[in-house]
Amino acid sequence: MAGLSKSMSLFQYKARGKRGDAIEGLMDAASSDVVAAQLLQSGLIPIDIVPAVNKLSSTITWDALFPIKVTATDIIQFSRQMHSLMKTGVPILSALAGLAESTKNKTLKDAIRDISLSLQSGRDLATALSDHSKIFSLFYVSMIRIGETSGKLGAIFLQLSRYLERDEKTKKQIRSALRYPVFVMLAIGFAIFVINVFVIPEFSKMFSRYDATLPIATKILVGTSSFFIHYWVLLLAGMVVGAMWFKYSLKTTAGLYRWDKLKLRFPLIGSVVYRATLARFARLFAMSTQAGVPLITAITVVAKALDNAYVEQNILDMRTGIERGESISRTALATGMFDSLVLQMLSVGEETGAVDELLQEVADYYDMEVEYDIGRLSASIEPILTIVIGVIVLVLALGVFLPMWSVANVALH
Repeated sequence: MAGLSKSMSLFQYKARGKRGDAIEGLMDAASSDVVAAQLLQSGLIPIDIVPAVNKLSSTITWDALFPIKVTATDIIQFSRQMHSLMKTGVPILSALAGLAESTKNKTLKDAIRDISLSLQSGRDLATALSDHSKIFSLFYVSMIRIGETSGKLGAIFLQLSRYLERDEKTKKQIRSALRYPVFVMLAIGFAIFVINVFVIPEFSKMFSRYDATLPIATKILVGTSSFFIHYWVLLLAGMVVGAMWFKYSLKTTAGLYRWDKLKLRFPLIGSVVYRATLARFARLFAMSTQAGVPLITAITVVAKALDNAYVEQNILDMRTGIERGESISRTALATGMFDSLVLQMLSVGEETGAVDELLQEVADYYDMEVEYDIGRLSASIEPILTIVIGVIVLVLALGVFLPMWSVANVALH
């Protein structure tokens, strides 16, 4: 409700729908009479209209400072409920009013109420959703707009819920595969910290009491520990500056492009992220074309919904080629992102006029590849971690226990 004019006030109202269902909400108007008139024009019968001055009070609440995040699960549930309600013939305003009461996430609840107000003021659903871009993505809003213009809004809600469920499942699989190695690496880092701060200095004191020749490994460990203890402030400052620089670079176009490109080339995990991104592209593109979105518009919207600047730029390059009159398969080949099987399916789809159906098969193919890569990822990371731990133990053994023989010989003589 940002940008309220000085002559307008916020009113809280209660009304009845055409089926007698109770509807509550907020409306910005010059007077309560104007609110009543707008409710009557919307087919609602006003029951109670009172000023809602407290809603805009200057009191800063915890929820205002730290709003509850709307998760993908919340959007999936919202989409499924909207599909079910619209399928049974419930008016969209009544559906939103019911969801605003039943939704547990306060941020989403407030957004639904604001969307309901926007609809009552004469705006369409897609425009109302676009006001909450942090909750509803550009692709989500674009698909809803297509659903409104084509009269298939309920079916679009169902397609979006299915897509979001599949996308969230893939993300959870990747996070689950990375959870164990991340935990192990954190444990290794903590162990190295304890050894450098508490263990090595004690051994260093003992070695300094005797005139013993220390091996190279021991000298390296002692030097590393000494540097860590005496210059930990510089190390910490360097880490903070590095993190701030990295965060800043991600806000620039060039920095985000380089990072997203680098992510796809990470050992082991890069191929998983790459295939998951292409699966997302194929599925979104298929959904767009099936919904009747023009080809150029579909490519533009889908590219911005991939959350990867590098892949987005390649997809937009495809759009440039198509605008010049080239085929989808030829422009896809020029990007170098797709393998021969996908390119062949795109070519066949253009010849048969079934690009959307074959794109769905491409998405299913990539999804299977992602599941296979995730299963192989866990099996590949475990031996690598074993080798890393073994090397650390070997270095510590050579650096700490071998000098003990020299110290013992010196002590005996």
